[in-house]
Amino acid sequence: MPSYTAPLRDITFVAQELLGLSRHYQQLTGCEAPDAATFAAIVEEGAKFAEQQLAPLNAVGDQHGCQWQDGKVTTPPGFADAYKRFADNGWLGLDKNPAFGGQGLPPSLGFVNYEMVCSANHAWGMYGNLAGGAISTLSEHADEALQQRLLPPMIAGRWGGTMCLTEAHCGSDLGLLRTSARPQADGSYQVSGSKMFISAGEHDMTENIIHLVLARIEGAPAGVKGISLFAVPKIQVDAQGQLGEPNGVSCGSIEHKMGIHGNATCVLNFDSATGYLLGEANRGLNAMFTYINESRLAVSQQAQAHAEASFQGALAYARDRVQMRATPRLRSDQPADPIIGHADVRRMLLTQKAYAEGGRMLAYTCAKGVDQLHHGASVGLREAAARRLALLTPIAKGFLTETGNEAAQLGIQVFGGHGYIREWGMEQIARDVRITAIYEGTNTIQGLDLLTRKVLADGGEALGELLGEIEDFIQSTSAPVHLAQALLKQVIAWREISAWLRDASAGDANLIGASAYDYLMLSGYTLLGYLWLRAACVAERARAAGSDEAAFYQGKRETARFYLQRLLPRANLHETLIRTGSNNLMDISEAAFAR
Repeated sequence: MPSYTAPLRDITFVAQELLGLSRHYQQLTGCEAPDAATFAAIVEEGAKFAEQQLAPLNAVGDQHGCQWQDGKVTTPPGFADAYKRFADNGWLGLDKNPAFGGQGLPPSLGFVNYEMVCSANHAWGMYGNLAGGAISTLSEHADEALQQRLLPPMIAGRWGGTMCLTEAHCGSDLGLLRTSARPQADGSYQVSGSKMFISAGEHDMTENIIHLVLARIEGAPAGVKGISLFAVPKIQVDAQGQLGEPNGVSCGSIEHKMGIHGNATCVLNFDSATGYLLGEANRGLNAMFTYINESRLAVSQQAQAHAEASFQGALAYARDRVQMRATPRLRSDQPADPIIGHADVRRMLLTQKAYAEGGRMLAYTCAKGVDQLHHGASVGLREAAARRLALLTPIAKGFLTETGNEAAQLGIQVFGGHGYIREWGMEQIARDVRITAIYEGTNTIQGLDLLTRKVLADGGEALGELLGEIEDFIQSTSAPVHLAQALLKQVIAWREISAWLRDASAGDANLIGASAYDYLMLSGYTLLGYLWLRAACVAERARAAGSDEAAFYQGKRETARFYLQRLLPRANLHETLIRTGSNNLMDISEAAFAR
């Protein structure tokens, strides 16, 4: 089975040399400000846990899966013990409020740790991540009394958390949900209905689970404007935060899935279960977006983490596997050479590397924005961070999950037939990462969100700010002219296609839907090109200063060149497809689908 080694050098490069997180922490308020040494110490300890505790359980979780019997779920061997160690060591409370038992560190540190957790064991990592999303949502929308009851045991890891949106008859169309909530005299509600596809909805890793449930209060308006959000414990919790009787929550079944077998994906039935309103009545979707946005960024990291894991496995294999002669020869004294010497294998490996390391740059850029959103020193800084994050989140979720899937497929291809069999672990990566392009909003939904709500809705103002920043960098950079100009050409194309879509969609009702996916991918390729050009400039400055890590920085510069010359041009294809309009999709008779 493959092993995992946390890429600590590249994590440090992105976090400190590219993004300057330690300097950035000094400008935040309301959280600790770890210096570079403290940051490194925390990340190194997280790496040890991921490598030594979680990676060995990855194949175990895939092979054993979760078991359901009589409404109870048993997680794979070792999962519960690892979760207890993780919680006892304080990892769940890393960036949580000290008033409830957290450590008060910046959110970006949690992002860095989560990447390593997901590369080591995606399915296991979801349990703590889902609890973290519930903690964030309760912290923002629950009243103080409910926070005092629920947050300390969740941050301590004794209780878990979930997000319950989907129902059998409605997937992403939440306006159709039927789960109901009936007010009670004591201010609580009785929640009744059924939810499906609930990750970590039932398990044996914590003594209680706090479900955040979207439901409609009786008499509320139809559609999304009548949805409210409730905290529904699996086990009743009294006013002092003590556990009582089981609540009306049961697990009807678990799904048998393509991947992430170690995480229980549940059907949950709520039968007059006691729940507590979060935020305002009929504004539950607004409150739930605290959870949804955090989850979308987490999913982008899951995919990037799989790109890293697949690249590690493929690179090690390509250095060892001997097949045919390379030009030039790598081993002239042998009848064949390691396959890393072959041009197409290098294409695949460099594509994986560009996605894994470029994806890290984008994920940590978003993490830095989350820091600023919650701990910016002024209202203006927090508002600017919110505007930028709103634009970047659908790109990160959609583009990184598409490229994470591509990287996983390339990993199998590098192995050839060996990649298709279980013992090497590459096919598990491909199965596990596949869900990332689907859950927390499919990538078409991410494209629609990006294009309609984040670009067209404000007349392109937020996009214009980002493009202006990129253009200013290109004008000031010392990067090779041909690479800078290649990026500038794509930035201009991104600006022009956005304006074209705004104008052309007025006469074509289907143009936005037909273009959303391609627009998302065009945006992602261009944005990653910007980050890779920045990385190349940082690397060149370090080399010019006489760094003793010349090979590392040369690798950065060469990977940037590969990306800008080999992968960035893919944006051109997506622009071309957008400009074909929607007629080739919609002006087609049913005969096209006849069999």
